[in-house]
Amino acid sequence: MSDASGKSPTALRAEVRAWLDEHRDPSLDARTWRALVVDAGWAYPSWPVGWFGRGVDRAASAVVAEEFRRDQAAFGALDTIPSHGAIELQIGANTIVEFGNDALKDEMLRPILMGDLRACLLYSEPGAGSDLASLQTRAERDGDEWVVSGQKVWTTAAHLADFGLLIARTDWDQPKHQGISYFILPMRQPGVEVRPLRQMTGDAQFNEVFLTEARMPVHHLVGELNDGWRVLRRALQHERMVMGSTGAGRDRRRLPVGGSLDLIDLARAVGRSSDPLVRQALAELYTLRAVIGWNAQRAAAASARGSFSPAASLGKLAMSRVLHGSAGVADALLGPNGTLYGPTVPDAHSANVSLMMAFMNSIGGGSDQIQRNIIAERLLGLPKDPAVDRDVPFRDVQKAVAVRAPRSEG
Repeated sequence: MSDASGKSPTALRAEVRAWLDEHRDPSLDARTWRALVVDAGWAYPSWPVGWFGRGVDRAASAVVAEEFRRDQAAFGALDTIPSHGAIELQIGANTIVEFGNDALKDEMLRPILMGDLRACLLYSEPGAGSDLASLQTRAERDGDEWVVSGQKVWTTAAHLADFGLLIARTDWDQPKHQGISYFILPMRQPGVEVRPLRQMTGDAQFNEVFLTEARMPVHHLVGELNDGWRVLRRALQHERMVMGSTGAGRDRRRLPVGGSLDLIDLARAVGRSSDPLVRQALAELYTLRAVIGWNAQRAAAASARGSFSPAASLGKLAMSRVLHGSAGVADALLGPNGTLYGPTVPDAHSANVSLMMAFMNSIGGGSDQIQRNIIAERLLGLPKDPAVDRDVPFRDVQKAVAVRAPRSEG
């Protein structure tokens, strides 16, 4: 069976091997090697030819990845894509490939593949979290630029980002799911202020972002004007696929929790690997991870066909259950030691950090409750919740008012 490019898996594998044999050079540094791979279209082979891809389908991309991994293991070849690419690559670049204009693709895709750009998601607002379509950040055209003002919150890695994937309201006379547009906003400019939000782990991976007449070029509009909700749905699908498949494709003989902690190893270490209740809990987590992996393939196949798949929500919700459940089982196995925290108790520390971080998966990309609504409506066919403001012009909808707190000097 051939893929979208007309090549069989055997022919594609032979093509990858031939390219690697011709271009492998141990004297190359990491950046030079990555540039070769990117420009040849192997870094993201499912993208179109001409835009740093080879035009193969997502399933065939696994053949490419397998050959590169084999080459790396045998010859020490260097990594081919940046390691931090979940937001900028899996979400941002895929959305740009599908909806972006040629000028935007030309500007953004290669630097993203080269690992030169970091990204953040400028979606949620103080009054628009679960009901994201209630957003009030506005973008207005000013000649060859867009001018943006508003506030975003819970923005992961905004303090590191070079650009943000932004949704903003561009027509207040349309109902709330319309009149929204999707943009690429440069983050490093005077009109963007980023303030960290401290988490219960002590880290500050989230931020609130204040936009005061921030500017971006007119071609940074992604998709059509006022059609941002459709673009956002696709971007959220990419995000949920990432969050719903993280770790699902790893060695299923292991049940990782956090750091080097593994539940099967931990059960053996504390002498409870034969306990039937422990074995049942481990088997349930193992099964969920396997099913999540299959579900991720299902969602990816739907995405490759250009459709919106609620299966991504199913996988994300199941991954939340795995993350919380894994930390809970680790805590039960550790007993009283599970209450300890700090680097001197690495197993307990990993379990507790993992439990606290599990809430990121339960909230980011749409909360667990939102995923349940999507599954109920789009997979089970249950009726939607009533919405009294769906067809009302957004300027006439009652809105929450965000209050900008003074900046703390502490």
